[in-house]
Amino acid sequence: MLYQLSQAPAEGEAFDVVVVGAGAAGMSAALCAALDGARVLLVERTAHVGGTSALSGGTTWVPGTHHSAAVNPSDTLRDAETYLDAAVGERAPRALRQALLQAGPEAVAHVEQHSHVRFRPYPTHPDYISQLPGSTLRGRALEPLPFDGRLLGPYFKLLRAPIQEFTVLGGMMVDRNDIPHLLAMRKSLKSLRYSLRILSRHARDRLAHSRGTRLLMGNALCARLLYSLMQQPGVKLAMQAQVAAFHREDGAIAALTLEQGGQRRRVAVRGGVVLASGGFNRHPALRAQLLSTQDAWCPGAPGHTGQAHALVSALGARYGEGALSPAFWAPVSLRKRADGTQAVFPHFLMDRAKPGMITVDAQGRRFLDESTSYHLFGIAMQRAGAVPAYLIADARALKKYGMGMVRPGGQGLQPYLDDGYLTQGATLAELAARLGLPADALQNSVQRINRYADTGVDEDFKRGSTDYSRNMGDASLGLPNPNIGALREAPFYAVKLYPGDIGAATGWATDAQARVLDARQQPIAGLYAVGNDMHSAFGGVYAAPGITLGPGLVFGYLAGRHASGRARGGAHASSAGPARAPATAAAA
Repeated sequence: MLYQLSQAPAEGEAFDVVVVGAGAAGMSAALCAALDGARVLLVERTAHVGGTSALSGGTTWVPGTHHSAAVNPSDTLRDAETYLDAAVGERAPRALRQALLQAGPEAVAHVEQHSHVRFRPYPTHPDYISQLPGSTLRGRALEPLPFDGRLLGPYFKLLRAPIQEFTVLGGMMVDRNDIPHLLAMRKSLKSLRYSLRILSRHARDRLAHSRGTRLLMGNALCARLLYSLMQQPGVKLAMQAQVAAFHREDGAIAALTLEQGGQRRRVAVRGGVVLASGGFNRHPALRAQLLSTQDAWCPGAPGHTGQAHALVSALGARYGEGALSPAFWAPVSLRKRADGTQAVFPHFLMDRAKPGMITVDAQGRRFLDESTSYHLFGIAMQRAGAVPAYLIADARALKKYGMGMVRPGGQGLQPYLDDGYLTQGATLAELAARLGLPADALQNSVQRINRYADTGVDEDFKRGSTDYSRNMGDASLGLPNPNIGALREAPFYAVKLYPGDIGAATGWATDAQARVLDARQQPIAGLYAVGNDMHSAFGGVYAAPGITLGPGLVFGYLAGRHASGRARGGAHASSAGPARAPATAAAA
């Protein structure tokens, strides 16, 4: 049981599989190896499990699962392959995405049948480049079911908490389903009942816990993986530990040295080591080499330091090449918290694509389609030199949608104005002056978008012209274009945006079984990479929601099972294994 896993591994102790990093990909690899009967050591560098996955929306992109048919029975794996071929092209080996498509449905079915991990399909969640052939509006993006964190018992404190600004009332998680009810609780009896149910649950939680235990999104996914690992007798968890050295015998990884609490211990590895440490993003030298943005703009968890990358490089591993970008991106806004730490807020879907908002550069001009994916938004900011960029809204839009950390409703703005997070102007000219932008250029940008709001056609950047972008808008207003609304109601507001890296796309080159490759394109025996340590199977193209967690789960499944099978002298463990289907965990 995981309840014993806080004990440090003993000197010379042997494991079938060692997984380095306890984010969703690492925990998936550990779980799948354990379900095959392997003895597993899960090594986490920080004091919390979950990594950036625990901070994320939790969307997991896996086409062709049994969930897909419930919302999109006509979708096929051939359609998904057509889409990925068009979106990714030569930016990544085709064999990787074929492996993802072939193993994906099996991986999801396997973990749902034999663990407490549970998904459901989004009713509508389009692929991000929806104008390409083979794209679809629904069925490929899965979300984890909510989870009752109280089931984790004393290990609830091990789970990384969500981004503070994504919670309300001192740690209550909310998702896209909760927000409309909370905003409408004074207008609708149904919303009032819904809101009172989750609010009363949170009030009870706070009597015994530091935050809410009704877990959603990425926090729910990581909690479900952790809870599932708690049921496996062959798993050990080493917290605040890191790899100090790899050791080879006959060309294969046979042992590693762990550093934990100032002590070093060597442990034997029979099957393999799975790298899932989160990528290079907080490694100073690698960041300087691969990125040109500031570490302070990264909203990811602190553990992806790339600490093991130098050790892996010394084994002959090489990074993948040809990606669209070395990282995945989102526009973020920054604010100093009361405790002195900096909040980094990713602008995924709540504001920038909505009517009544535009984004401009330092010259006061629009430079992109604001309803594009957050990844392409971040890339466009860097290519245009729009760092920072300025998200502009009128009073009506701010009240309806909020702006970043400013919540919908239009109340409580003064603290944000006082510390400079939010800038206000009685007129556009006054707002421009306070931001240091050319007033005539900003006014012209607003005049143009106001004209496009009447026609429904963005003549400059084609905003709202794809299924994906229209899904990001607000069709309830009945506008000609759900993404374009006029900015006419004073006062006017602005928030500064920066390109924040949300994960690594450049990582170790692997084959279709997630085995790390050397310069001769040969697998390094006993070494695997998944998650953001693995070079993006989509070549740095953000093709759809959940294209980091989806491959993380699937290649974690492939790597964990291949390594466990290797430990027993076979190429792959039996799919039957000793696993059993557990009782369904509470869905909160």
